[in-house]
Amino acid sequence: MKNPSVIKNVGFSLLSEGKTLRIFAHGYSMYPNIKPGSLILIEPIRVGGPPRPGEIIAIKRESGLVVHRLCRIIKKNGITWYIARGDSNAYSDNPVKLDKIAGRIIRAEGTANNPVPANISANSRPNYFINRLRVIAILAWKKFA
Repeated sequence: MKNPSVIKNVGFSLLSEGKTLRIFAHGYSMYPNIKPGSLILIEPIRVGGPPRPGEIIAIKRESGLVVHRLCRIIKKNGITWYIARGDSNAYSDNPVKLDKIAGRIIRAEGTANNPVPANISANSRPNYFINRLRVIAILAWKKFA
């Protein structure tokens, strides 16, 4: 890809216009619920109303979209902050305001690389430690296999 920032900006623009995106998941931060290669559908956040803890959301970052589960909403000095975390991440993400949340994951589809659809159901208590151990084992297996 010659210019990934163009693709990122197009995705952000489509979501802001109310369009739903279909993208392939990368990485293991949401393992085992969303595996690399899963095809996920992201609905603009304004369509379904404010996000709720347990939902999987797409957060705008400089590098593009990051898909993590919303774990907490806090209000401080009249400002609402949203804190997300990957299901297999050791730590929570930095808090963000609603304008940094691009959308929510509404569906997942299987692909040739990953024929089992992702589990995107709301879950307010993922087992982060066990999920992290699974990812470490998978990555070690891939490295030495």
